[in-house]
Amino acid sequence: MTSTTASEPGPSGNTRIGVVTFPGTLDDRDSLRAVRLAGAEPVPLWHRDKDLKQVDAVVLAGGFSYGDYLRAGAISRFSPVMETIIDQARAGLPVLGICNGFQILTESHLLPGAMLRNNHLHFICRDQRLRVENADTAWTADYEAGQEISVPLKNIDGRYVADERVLDELEAEGRVAFRYLGTNPNGSLRDIAGITNAEGNVVGLMPHPEHAVEPLIGTGRTDGLAFFTSVIKKLVTS
Repeated sequence: MTSTTASEPGPSGNTRIGVVTFPGTLDDRDSLRAVRLAGAEPVPLWHRDKDLKQVDAVVLAGGFSYGDYLRAGAISRFSPVMETIIDQARAGLPVLGICNGFQILTESHLLPGAMLRNNHLHFICRDQRLRVENADTAWTADYEAGQEISVPLKNIDGRYVADERVLDELEAEGRVAFRYLGTNPNGSLRDIAGITNAEGNVVGLMPHPEHAVEPLIGTGRTDGLAFFTSVIKKLVTS
């Protein structure tokens, strides 16, 4: 059973956060760095290993796992590591899916809906304004509901879709975690940029908070760092 408790985090990394690498993952090192900057111990996880190495939380990083040859996230969903992650997520393990990680979460049915090709059929890469809609999840507690943040966005299969019943359910239960502000960058229904499961331990979003954790890179802002500090605090107090 993966631990879901931790002592006070610090530079020595008492809280352990795993970052999964699949073939084609691009942003695993950025995510590992974000974990370290937040004060936890980053733990690399390989997609063929079922062992999560006793981590307290997991990040599914962005990229193009298996080249997205079949469908974004569809092959990674069957990697051995996902068998363990799916079981542990249903038991309460905090899991964050970023970009391709979000796609994997929908393919794994840990989150509802699906990701389709951007409505303009082009890859997009830009700084993106978001509004925090739900600040009560394991990964958003250091934000405030209604807060506006800016983080990089880069995808071609970023259009979130679901049927009206699921969309209404997400809205009614407060499970829309983030919404795009300004021009919708990819045609996502209801401007949805990220969602959470009902329990609040699994969050997926298309933008990349790991690229906005220190002022010298990315947007020049640190708006994304709170994703990682949020989960550390959640683990400390649980």
